[in-house]
Amino acid sequence: MTADLSYPIGRFTPVTPGTADVRRTAIDDIAALPRNMRNAVAGLTDAQLDTPYRPGGWTVRQLVHHVADSHMNGFIRFKLALTEETPTIKPYDEKSWAGLADTRLPIEVSLAILENVHTRWDAIYRALAPAQFERTFFHPEYQEHLTLDTQVQSYGWHSKHHVAHITSLRRRQGW
Repeated sequence: MTADLSYPIGRFTPVTPGTADVRRTAIDDIAALPRNMRNAVAGLTDAQLDTPYRPGGWTVRQLVHHVADSHMNGFIRFKLALTEETPTIKPYDEKSWAGLADTRLPIEVSLAILENVHTRWDAIYRALAPAQFERTFFHPEYQEHLTLDTQVQSYGWHSKHHVAHITSLRRRQGW
């Protein structure tokens, strides 16, 4: 953990080329997210859920909904890369999405999404042959072709990154 409230576990840095061990760890982190997220928010009141995790940051509630949004998008991008030749994915404005009315819903809505999407994602990830992790998609926002090897590492990191936002807030607030 770092003292940086934006990046409590540090910034994402992919391992290239990825290895079977790096991929396995990332897949395990993705599979563990629904449980880890539930544990991170367990027992929080509505007032606590509506507390920003850092000054100027999203609330815990928005954060949980953001992770569901992000991981649904990630899952679709993953499936596109497995079934199409170098698809161009659709970026989205996560900050604008975080301001939509659905981010004020109870977090159980997104916790259930995470459980179900991650069950499916984990099943496919664990069935991939090593060569399939070299499949790519084009990300127009970054003007870059990204491999599934990089994507699995990114979402493994993302799974820990936002849980750490919540757990570090809880520690700082004494919750």
